[in-house]
Amino acid sequence: MIELSVDGEPLRAPAGQSIAAALLAAGRRSLRASPSGDPRGLYCGIGVCQECRVQADGRVVRACVTPVAAGMRVTTGYT
Repeated sequence: MIELSVDGEPLRAPAGQSIAAALLAAGRRSLRASPSGDPRGLYCGIGVCQECRVQADGRVVRACVTPVAAGMRVTTGYT
């Protein structure tokens, strides 16, 4: 298990698990807000739709295909 930070809160997840899977396992369903403010989450799960975009260590990534890493800082934009 490794520890990362999600929206300033610690989260433990298995090394190599995707960010999206770690967030879903932790009970998170919304990853960001749409321009209208509606919650957005995991949709396709294979990196095509880009609905799961988050920031990881300052870079915009697709949470469904990006593995967690020790010390990673994730900002979802929807808390």
